[in-house]
Amino acid sequence: MNTLAKTLKFDANTMWVELTDGRTLGIPLAWFPRLLHASPEQRERYEISGGGAGLHWDEIDEDISVAGLLAGRGDATNPVQEAA
Repeated sequence: MNTLAKTLKFDANTMWVELTDGRTLGIPLAWFPRLLHASPEQRERYEISGGGAGLHWDEIDEDISVAGLLAGRGDATNPVQEAA
């Protein structure tokens, strides 16, 4: 069974994703700089895509997969380099 997004809400620092299996994920906006710097109105203009497998914001060019959230992954567009 795939776990999918059902609803999405925001507070000042967190994106809350309710999943079809009953869990709710609290994701820090700091994990996704485009969401962090977007206005509250821009954050609310999202689409649950792929039948619930993803979250999409056309205006700020952001796409987030539910699988990535469950794996604890944040923004992958600018990966952090690890020190040697």
